[in-house]
Amino acid sequence: MKGLRGAAGACAAVLALVLSGCALVPPEPIVTGPLTAPPPPPAAPAAEANGSIYQPTAYGNYPLFEDRRPRNVGDIVTIVIQEKTNAAKTVGTSTDRSGSSSMTIGLAPAILPTDLGAKQNFETDSGNKSEGKGSSSATNLFTGTLTTTVIGVLPNGNLQIAGEKQIAINRGSEYVRFSGVVDPRSITGSGTVASTQVADARIEYRSKGVMDEVQTMGWLQRFFLNIAPF
Repeated sequence: MKGLRGAAGACAAVLALVLSGCALVPPEPIVTGPLTAPPPPPAAPAAEANGSIYQPTAYGNYPLFEDRRPRNVGDIVTIVIQEKTNAAKTVGTSTDRSGSSSMTIGLAPAILPTDLGAKQNFETDSGNKSEGKGSSSATNLFTGTLTTTVIGVLPNGNLQIAGEKQIAINRGSEYVRFSGVVDPRSITGSGTVASTQVADARIEYRSKGVMDEVQTMGWLQRFFLNIAPF
């Protein structure tokens, strides 16, 4: 009975290791939170017909002499993605150190042992030299357009925007997500703004399908990596 229990425990342990090795850890998303505006609240009561052109109580009406730039939750903002980064770093280190010492005994007093004579002379030299070099570089380019919606308005008037675009082609799919904070004054008259003018911008571009599976490590390789002690 004890032998069966031990075998069952060993099988359970092996099964747990296999399952842990087979588990595919998905990449951690960087765009979190809602990706679209919440449903609108109940309709406000209709404005009274008092003959005024500007009705401040009617949702969606803007001041008479201003363009229709996004400023309310649910408005549309088109992001022109123009991200380009280029970084390079070079490191070099070189050290050189040397030293020498010598001791000469020409004459030893008679009270000292006779072994302390000229044969006790010595001379030493030492040196230490090291050199190291390293360099790294990274270049990224991401362009495109993505239309987002205003999901919140901050007390100072800045707009919280977020959006997502999904594309499915044959057996593969890909999506682009974007979120950030926009100053309404940086939005053009056509409702567009460059991604370089968005604060706290988060851009996520991922794909699913055959191309994504090709880049995924096999389950057996992940299993051995999990139990490898080195």
